[in-house]
Amino acid sequence: MRNAGRYPAAMTSPPAYAPPPGLRRLRLLLAWDGASFAGWQAQANAPSVQATLHAALVRLGGEGVARPVAAGRTDAGVHAAAMPAHVDVPGEFRIPVEKLARALNAHLPPSVAVLEAGPAPPGFHARFSCTERRYTYLLLAAPQRHPLWAGRALHVPGPLDVPAMNAAAARLIGTHDFAAFATQEDRQTVRELRALEIRPGPPVPGGGIREVHVAGESFLRHMVRGLVGTLLLVGQGKLGEEDVADILAGRERARAGANVPAHGLMFVGASYDSPARTM
Repeated sequence: MRNAGRYPAAMTSPPAYAPPPGLRRLRLLLAWDGASFAGWQAQANAPSVQATLHAALVRLGGEGVARPVAAGRTDAGVHAAAMPAHVDVPGEFRIPVEKLARALNAHLPPSVAVLEAGPAPPGFHARFSCTERRYTYLLLAAPQRHPLWAGRALHVPGPLDVPAMNAAAARLIGTHDFAAFATQEDRQTVRELRALEIRPGPPVPGGGIREVHVAGESFLRHMVRGLVGTLLLVGQGKLGEEDVADILAGRERARAGANVPAHGLMFVGASYDSPARTM
């Protein structure tokens, strides 16, 4: 179902996208601390990554710079370690592309940075050309909270049954209707979940970090946080593997776990068909 609902059946790859006449497209790779922002998308009365980056681009290239586009629209408080984006700039944009990342970072706050900048491959669109998006959710499974993980991992004081969580996660992988894990979703709710796995992370006194790795082409609103919240109940012995399968089939949001807080979630990468590359 990789291209279902997006491209005609005869097409084997996403359509090509071109910048408007007189503009050229640049590719960026970004990272940010989500605590400072109300998400990626520009907001009327709250700081956003999109508006912050656009302001820095305008300072360098004038009002002719288009609003940047990212691979995903993260919610308020969600972090990004490697978010691809593109921006269309005038042909006379004066900053050499090899110097653009450093120039932009001089005008950006410490909470966001451009890691890479370069010419976009022909036909590249950061959002519509993306074929996979990857997230990681961090759980601090330890008796006591840890200041160095505050704002990065959800503290879970009790032990977690990770094998049980992975057994339940395996029941969710594949193409399903994920309405039970979405919040106020008015789009069609069938998605392909390509990966959902809990892996060990760094140790901490009395416990350790547990990393929930999630991958798919696209996700419903709060779907990742709802999946993690449900698996967390499994790890705490409050739900079983069959319960999770029943919740998926039932499509009722009230039966699934609550959305875990945004501060434990991080966008960690995206993939694109050739000629663009995995980021």
